[in-house]
Amino acid sequence: MARSRLKTAGALMAAAIALVGSWEGLRTVAYPDRLANGIPTVCFGETRGVKLGDSYTVEQCQVMLGQGLVDFEAGMRRCLVAPDSIPDQPYVAFLSLSYNIGTGAFCRSTVARKANAGDIRGACNAIPMWNRAGGKVLPGLINRRADERRLCLEGVR
Repeated sequence: MARSRLKTAGALMAAAIALVGSWEGLRTVAYPDRLANGIPTVCFGETRGVKLGDSYTVEQCQVMLGQGLVDFEAGMRRCLVAPDSIPDQPYVAFLSLSYNIGTGAFCRSTVARKANAGDIRGACNAIPMWNRAGGKVLPGLINRRADERRLCLEGVR
């Protein structure tokens, strides 16, 4: 089984939940996400296995977010050559980005390429490139990426 820093470091999980949850927002009834081509979405941006009209409690959504972050962490770790050498703040920022854009996009990104080259600062500075949905630059994504970049750079010495 793949290692999970989120499962072994409660503060790291709390930081990831706070960051992702604050940007994804909470909706307990599934809806068509207009920013994601109408894909059914629920809770904190969850799309996997979601059908329109699905309904969850806040507690179920919180559990779903925690499990989703662990799942996305596993995917993110598979494309990083030395994930455990990445400081906590960049690690959480990269996880937030991966959760939002998907593991495949993260693994093909300049962020992952620079992190794998040992250039964590460069990876942090590449986060704002991911500011589009449906081909359009969105103010919400500009703000989210700025927040992720800020957190990321806090962990760079």
